[in-house]
Amino acid sequence: MSSTTNMMTVLLACIAGISLLVGGIGIMNIMYVSVTERTREIGLRMSIGAKGRHIMLQFLIEAVIISVMGGILGVILGVGASLAIKMIAGWPIYIQMWSVVLSFAVCSVTGIFFGWYPARKAASLDPIEALRYE
Repeated sequence: MSSTTNMMTVLLACIAGISLLVGGIGIMNIMYVSVTERTREIGLRMSIGAKGRHIMLQFLIEAVIISVMGGILGVILGVGASLAIKMIAGWPIYIQMWSVVLSFAVCSVTGIFFGWYPARKAASLDPIEALRYE
């Protein structure tokens, strides 16, 4: 029984890791599109004095907000599904607060990790070229 439980834990961890990777790639793609669509805005902000770190921070915060909103939705769906299983199947359910906090920490780290490269790309744009961008 212990061997089966350990195998299921490893299997669920692998599935969660793959889901996290796919979600992170989705965040990176969204951020790339955001940088591309807002190239003129970035150039304008840089031309009036915004530094690269300000632009980078703006896009990193945006990536973290996107990932945390996904985390909030995931926690709501997870708690709702757990309560539904408790009511339908009668299984005992205990939701630990540390797991909810850990999920938000993972969401934030995912947003920073996968939002870093698009944010760096936005921060390194040449203001003159960005203003010319159509």
